[in-house]
Amino acid sequence: MFAVHLLAFHFTKLKEDQIKKVDRYLYPLRLSDDVLLDVMARFQAEMVKGLGRDTNPTATVKMLPSFVRSLPDGSEKGEFLAVDLGGSQFRAHQVKVFDDGRQSSQLESKFYPTPKEATQGNGAELFDYVADCLLDFMETKNLKHKKLPLGFTFSFPCKQTKLEEGVLLAWTKHFKVRGVQDTDVVTSLRRALQKHKDIDVDVLALVNDTVGTMMTCGYDDQRCEVGLIIGTGTNACYMEEMRHIELVEGDEGRMCINTEWGAFGDDGALDDLRTEFDRELDLGSLNPGKQLFEKMISSLYLGELVRLILLKMTKEGLLFNGKVSTALLTKGKIEMKHVSAMEKYKEGLSNTKEILTELSLCPSEEDCVAVQHVCTIVSFRSANLCAAALAAILTRLRENKKLLRMRTTVGIDGGLYKTHPQYAKRLHKVVRRLVPTCDVRFLLSVSGSGKGAAMVTAVAHRLAAQRGRIDATLAPFLLSLGTLREVRNKMRAELEYGLKRETQADASVKMLPTYVCGTPDGTEKGKFLALDLGGTNFRVLLVKIKSGRRRSVQMYNKIFAIPLEIMQGTGEELFDHIVQCIADFLEYMGIKGARLPLGFTFSFPCRQASIDKGTLLGWTKGFKATDCEGEDVVDMLREAIRRRNEFDLDIVAVVNDTVGTMMTCGYEDPNCEIGLIAGTGSNVCYMEDMKNIEIVEGNEGKMCINTEWGAFGDNGCIDNIRTKYDKEVDEGSLNPGKQSDRLALLQVRRILQQLGLDSTCEDSIIVKEVCGVVSQRAARLCGAGLAAIVEKKRENRGVERLRITVGVDGTLYKLHPHFSRVLRETVKELAPQCDVTFMLSEDGSGKGAALITAVAKRLHNVGQK
Repeated sequence: MFAVHLLAFHFTKLKEDQIKKVDRYLYPLRLSDDVLLDVMARFQAEMVKGLGRDTNPTATVKMLPSFVRSLPDGSEKGEFLAVDLGGSQFRAHQVKVFDDGRQSSQLESKFYPTPKEATQGNGAELFDYVADCLLDFMETKNLKHKKLPLGFTFSFPCKQTKLEEGVLLAWTKHFKVRGVQDTDVVTSLRRALQKHKDIDVDVLALVNDTVGTMMTCGYDDQRCEVGLIIGTGTNACYMEEMRHIELVEGDEGRMCINTEWGAFGDDGALDDLRTEFDRELDLGSLNPGKQLFEKMISSLYLGELVRLILLKMTKEGLLFNGKVSTALLTKGKIEMKHVSAMEKYKEGLSNTKEILTELSLCPSEEDCVAVQHVCTIVSFRSANLCAAALAAILTRLRENKKLLRMRTTVGIDGGLYKTHPQYAKRLHKVVRRLVPTCDVRFLLSVSGSGKGAAMVTAVAHRLAAQRGRIDATLAPFLLSLGTLREVRNKMRAELEYGLKRETQADASVKMLPTYVCGTPDGTEKGKFLALDLGGTNFRVLLVKIKSGRRRSVQMYNKIFAIPLEIMQGTGEELFDHIVQCIADFLEYMGIKGARLPLGFTFSFPCRQASIDKGTLLGWTKGFKATDCEGEDVVDMLREAIRRRNEFDLDIVAVVNDTVGTMMTCGYEDPNCEIGLIAGTGSNVCYMEDMKNIEIVEGNEGKMCINTEWGAFGDNGCIDNIRTKYDKEVDEGSLNPGKQSDRLALLQVRRILQQLGLDSTCEDSIIVKEVCGVVSQRAARLCGAGLAAIVEKKRENRGVERLRITVGVDGTLYKLHPHFSRVLRETVKELAPQCDVTFMLSEDGSGKGAALITAVAKRLHNVGQK
């Protein structure tokens, strides 16, 4: 018993001594966490460099766009072919994807060797071989009579400009085929397939094996957004935000980036970590100076790296009594399968002895322990470096999403990861240590990159069908220049109908006189109250206007909410609430006893008999208070003030918010004679010559006309451009068939539902496109209507060219990123003889009401004199 313990102690001591000896000798290959964090930071910098348009040409990590913009969502279906070229074997696959609610698929494959004459011959021979293998596979599976889409997994760096095209940048691994670099490999494959007239195959997608792995795993786990290969070669891909990919146009959604990280360090970025063994291995490779990171990680090189280390240690007398065998001197005699066998937990030492003996070496127990540990250090360094680069990708994903903690899945394939006894465990452990803020699931790709190519093709099929539905859905929103001219002309006709006494009753554009007969001239002064009613909030303002050299406008205001039950209650309740708000404001400002002139911005269509009389024609924007339509809103306000009996006000003017906008901008720019609102609602006013306004007595001077153009088309004159979505939105509104506000931004939800999406859909590309098309139509229709008005102004003045300013307010114009630009461009296109300046109003509905009141007081005083 004692002898057994003594022997065990001796062996343990022997093992420890040999491990320490190897550790000292291979110290440069043992990487601390600090070193790995440094590698991680270096790789992050290389990723940024590869994504930049200006820096990509000199980047070693090329960050190649794959044009794969969507992961599988489970709705894919159909039958697909795939071929997979890039490893030690060529594979052909038939993949059936079932839309049965269980995300099931069926894979049938056949493996073919990749002979040296194919991998190191000329391009025509390689692609002819691929086509011949595919033909054999289709004959075997009885598929020659079918026309099938094909995905091509090509595991080499390619520059893609679209999904089905890729120019080979460089061969890697053991491939060195002439005449293929800098050519489109899909074209070469199609050319080879065309020689076989009895098969009909459509190559729809070119996919890197890493992308294929991500797509395969993404079909089973929709959290999967990283693909990783650790086998003959190594590479990774991940889903990057489009806004960061300067090599591709567009900034919406995401695209899979093939990092091609095997070339990391080709510029010397890892020279301090490369050992003499790495350099010797590189010099003896097919591509010296290239793929240096891959040569430190992948299975194609790790066996050779172990051989070089053992050879030097033997020459220095540290192994095998210094006796070198011919086999140990021979390149390629130790492969990754030998390294994996030597590292096995229980039988590793016996495997080591057997393998070394086959190399004509005479290993002692000490030698076997040392060699086994050399293998462990080499493979652990590989896992550590791979983990550092993967941690950089995971960190970037988390930062892109602006998350403190992220859950994600990494799809993995490759012989080294699958077959090495300790590799996967080591990789997982180091990744979790380097990125503790990421909860990472590692998902092994069962069907490999071949199924992935088929999945990319299936997704492309799904997106193509979806694209067809999107185009058909959005086509009615895309208005041609001819259609816009037609809208402009119809608007012009409606303007004329609204101004004439005999046609005004039937006109959809009512052209309501405002009795505002002048714009500010700079002499206005005094204190004025202004009320602003037109949305869910109500404002009361005190406006102080100074004239002369110190001309200025000071405003003090308070905002009050209008509850829904008031908006849709009785008229008496609404106006009593308004007067309550006025009382609170006067108390707040300490001016309850003052009888100030007041302007009332009332942003609903009214027919005015004078500047201080306005009969409500109909509610819009969600208001539905009873007993108001057909009544004078100024009288209703005065009656509510009398009911309260606390204060008195001089109500001088009732104005529309559009008129207020024009007056506010007219205070700054005398050339402003048009006001435009593009917000919750849309409307325009402008100064019209009195001689053209038949519905008002007199023909001298000008008067501001409130067009109420939101009702344009209520008579059916633009039904040809209304879509079914416009009609659905109209039918679901509070006032179907009236004031449908065709010129405002329409709801997007119904369109998204029609496409099988909703407003919370993650597919930001489609959502953004729908929003863009709908809002562009709104801007172009608005521009067509405005072009009709500026052209009318030009003809009124009888000039060849008109210079005029449009005062604008409204959240759609102010906040939408493209609305104002599209509006300006459309007006310029449809009214080329008008130079139109757009001036943003600071506070049209409040300041404008006070200015109208001030102008009315000035004109009243002039009239008295």
